[in-house]
Amino acid sequence: MAELMASAATSMMGSVIGKLTAMLGEKYQLARDVEQGIRFLKDELSSMDAVLQKLADKDDDQMDPMDKDWRNKVRELSFDIEDCVDRFMLNHSHGGSKANFVRKAVRKVKMLWEDQGIAGEIQKLKILVTEHSDRAKRYRALGPSPPHYLAASPQPVRLDPRATALFQEARDPVGIDGPREEIIQLLQVEENQHKVVSIYGTAGQGKTTLAMEVYRKITQTQAFDCRAFVSVSQTLDMKNLLRDILSQIVSKNEFDQLQSENWETLQIEIRKMRGYLIGKRYFILIDDIWNVSDWELVQAALPRNDNGSRIITTTRSKTVAETCAGIDAQMYKAKPLGDDESRRLFFKRLFHSTEHCPQDLMAVSSDILRKCGGLPLAIISIAGLLANRSKTKEVWVNALKYISAAVDRDSHIDKMKRIFLLSYFDLPLHLKSCMLYLSVFPEDYVIDCRRLILLWVAEGLIPGQSRENMEQLGRSYLNELINRSLVQPTKVGADGATVKQCRVHDVILEFIVSKAVEDNFVTIWNGNGFSVNYSSNKIRRLSIQYGISMRAEEMVKIKEQAAHIRSINIFDPNSVLLIKNTSMFLSSQVLRVLNTQSLEDCYLGHVKSFGQIKYLGSSICHCKLPKDIEKLQHLETLDVTWCNIKKLPASITQLQRLVRLRVDGHIKLPDGIGNLQALEELSYIGLGYQTIKFIQGLGDLTNLKVLGIHWEYPYAVAGRHVDVEGRKEACISSLSKLVTTLRELRIMPILEYFISSQYFFPKREGPSVVPYQIIQIISSLVNLTRLSIGLVSQEGINIVASLPMLLSITVRFSFEEGNSGIRYTISSQGFQRLVKFNFSCYYEGAEFEPEAMPKLQRLKLYLAARDQFNYEQGGLVLGLQNLAGLKHVALSINCEYATPDEVQDLEDDIRVAAGAHPNRPVVQLVEKVRQDCMAQGCSRRPRDHPMLEAQ
Repeated sequence: MAELMASAATSMMGSVIGKLTAMLGEKYQLARDVEQGIRFLKDELSSMDAVLQKLADKDDDQMDPMDKDWRNKVRELSFDIEDCVDRFMLNHSHGGSKANFVRKAVRKVKMLWEDQGIAGEIQKLKILVTEHSDRAKRYRALGPSPPHYLAASPQPVRLDPRATALFQEARDPVGIDGPREEIIQLLQVEENQHKVVSIYGTAGQGKTTLAMEVYRKITQTQAFDCRAFVSVSQTLDMKNLLRDILSQIVSKNEFDQLQSENWETLQIEIRKMRGYLIGKRYFILIDDIWNVSDWELVQAALPRNDNGSRIITTTRSKTVAETCAGIDAQMYKAKPLGDDESRRLFFKRLFHSTEHCPQDLMAVSSDILRKCGGLPLAIISIAGLLANRSKTKEVWVNALKYISAAVDRDSHIDKMKRIFLLSYFDLPLHLKSCMLYLSVFPEDYVIDCRRLILLWVAEGLIPGQSRENMEQLGRSYLNELINRSLVQPTKVGADGATVKQCRVHDVILEFIVSKAVEDNFVTIWNGNGFSVNYSSNKIRRLSIQYGISMRAEEMVKIKEQAAHIRSINIFDPNSVLLIKNTSMFLSSQVLRVLNTQSLEDCYLGHVKSFGQIKYLGSSICHCKLPKDIEKLQHLETLDVTWCNIKKLPASITQLQRLVRLRVDGHIKLPDGIGNLQALEELSYIGLGYQTIKFIQGLGDLTNLKVLGIHWEYPYAVAGRHVDVEGRKEACISSLSKLVTTLRELRIMPILEYFISSQYFFPKREGPSVVPYQIIQIISSLVNLTRLSIGLVSQEGINIVASLPMLLSITVRFSFEEGNSGIRYTISSQGFQRLVKFNFSCYYEGAEFEPEAMPKLQRLKLYLAARDQFNYEQGGLVLGLQNLAGLKHVALSINCEYATPDEVQDLEDDIRVAAGAHPNRPVVQLVEKVRQDCMAQGCSRRPRDHPMLEAQ
């Protein structure tokens, strides 16, 4: 049966067919008439699904309107049937113990179907299925589907390094040098005047990439009081835009204060923004402005300081560009790539370089590139389509025919959308659903890949019975979307094979949003009302994106549709009314996902009614969980990070399917954590807030793979003295029991900016070094691949260096009184597999001995420029040339106690050392910050602290 369900789940209606198949098993002991009804639905839907799979490969513009209408109605019908099945299964699971169920099964099922109206609902669904089936037989004129000339591989898909290389930091982005220097020249004329330069051009021309390259180079060579980079997006939310800028130009304390204030009008926010920028020399990049009125609002918040302030804007509209540039008319029209640049980008994606392209493919590749018109996004998309296919002339010629048919057609649809249509219809069915799901995220949103995969699984978009296998398959699906250049990786893990963060290009997002809305896959609220398919009156997935608060009539519509809503994703902090009134969803028994990304108060007590929910994530500052949370027996992920919750309810230990529990370090967890035998991830727990019994229970979590600990002990919790030594002993005991299971361990101090506004480094009188006994236990975790550890000594780093599987480590070296100016040493004896090393030195330096870290590729340095350091010894960091595999260095400098010249000297030291390295690694200056995260243009928010980022 598992094979049958897995096979079915790869089809258009695989989820509901699989559930109907499961209901026919012995577990449910259905009455005869009920079983016949279920079997009828399953057989009919299976037959319909075969036709739907043919229709899935057809371009909607070519599809017969009657076929399209039939397809849409059958798809909605399958949702209704699945909702009915889910309600039955939910009520069935509440029916009693197994022993009683076997004896009373028939009577209970009959009661469930009759008393709750499900029997009547099934009869209605049978009638609808019959009607749709008969209609298809009477009217259907379904022709053969177009050949799937680029079939998907059934094997697990690995990440293609050629795809990630396009989006990693590069010294020579294709076609960027000339345009970048031209724009820099426009910005540098009349040095002290206020200057606005606007870059404009069609979609997919690489305007944002070009603007970011200019922004990066200028901020590395010129000093500004503050700087910021923001995206406007198609639907302007001016309040969010202003707060995004403010978060980058003011200190954390000031920004927190602003967040707590009640800004009643937009005019007040604009005045506050102007007040912060008056007299300052600022540099701001405003990406993707859609209309003149949006620019006028933004411009009102940016004072015209005649002190060399600079603004870059990007837009698709020449009219908007002219308005932005004003009377100076400083505009740059983005140009398509030339023939040589197009070939270089195309072959870089396919072969790493032009030289590796087979000679017999040169001519056909030129014909393909002519169809792309020099648009970088089009070139990358077509290259992604061909990347994993046979490199033969026949395959490429066939591809050219389909590309020509797509882009040469006389249609109102532009070339970019035609190319995306081609890429979309080349996707296998399972990937189409996963691709459409990306429409729930707002424009320019950076997506956490692990979270995305968990959402796919919770939504039923990944086939399979084993959760672990489903998550692995979800990773494979994401890799394939990245390999096809439909999703852009923005952060790659230490192993080089795992993407940690990704995004969707706004042009691609426009396309998939239109498809998702057309198919009623998702309903989006973005400030302009609902993006809906009006041929269907049911909301299946709801995404609340950035915009203004909902009107009463829209709230009524959501409440009316609550019974059908399967997932709710909320990204808009202004959706206060919706977030606070989760009771409006009480009628939903089919909700799988509740994911809120908001900063408002919320009561989540009603989630206990959502018996099918698998994913519950909240980034709300003030929320409350129900005491009887044990009712959520399908819950797999509970994420209440950044929530102001003091403790979790005791009944949470009864959630037998809970796999991931993510909390803040100040939250008290109940005893009995060892009952959660499915738990694989637990982070971050503050040891000082837990009982000794709880800490001892950690050792009973036999499947735990990821553990995050805050190694801090407040003197007292709730007026009670904390037994520090007892907790340390319990922690040592528990860790010793997890030596074979743990893969990732993070032992960090609670960074003091949470308490004392100190942002970049903990205070000198901060927490003590992680105990020697803990370091010894860590050295026995032979399967550990990632380690984050705060405040370790030289001896401690020598011990953890012996871990055989370690790929990534984040270290904060400890400060010891009287040792200012010492240098920690990384010897050649350990870290033999390490690929990524992040370390923070405040009062100290570091030295890499010959042959140290032989496989290290990425190095992140968090350093403090200090005049006290003994530069006669050569500088803060020595021995970069000894890191044989080094490819990239990221540098962040704290300049609180240093002059600008000393800061520049430190940066120059690192750049000179990297320049002398045989690999000539790329050096990226992440930021220059002061202790309070103010001057020098710090662009990090509190949760982006480097020690947290590394985790």
